Amino acid sequence: MKSVFYKSIVTITLICSMLLVSESAWALRCGNRLVKEGMLESQVIAICGDPVETRQLGYVLRPYVVTQPAGMTSMHATRHVYSGYHQELSVTQMVFNFGPHKLMRILRFEGGQLTSITTAGYGYHEKP
Repeated sequence: MKSVFYKSIVTITLICSMLLVSESAWALRCGNRLVKEGMLESQVIAICGDPVETRQLGYVLRPYVVTQPAGMTSMHATRHVYSGYHQELSVTQMVFNFGPHKLMRILRFEGGQLTSITTAGYGYHEKP
């Protein structure tokens, strides 16, 4: 009985530690403002300033999803319906350098919308 209890404690501890060490960040803080997934490129640049590098990575094909009002019996106000079509979205990557004492961030945009934030190594002093 004790063995099962200790195994469950170890499993819970392992799961919690894995959640704390994630590959991508959920958000990015620029000054006192927060940049989150789903924001537009122009919003991110207005908050964080110009990136040190911008790269066009190509295109990705995504299903075109239509937002429709839900029926009277539904609990949600809207629903998302696959339209049967796909859309081609441009993929852009921006690198932000916040100096040698902070980590650089790599932001990926699909169709102008922020889809992921990853951490790179420490930043550097930019040459004038």
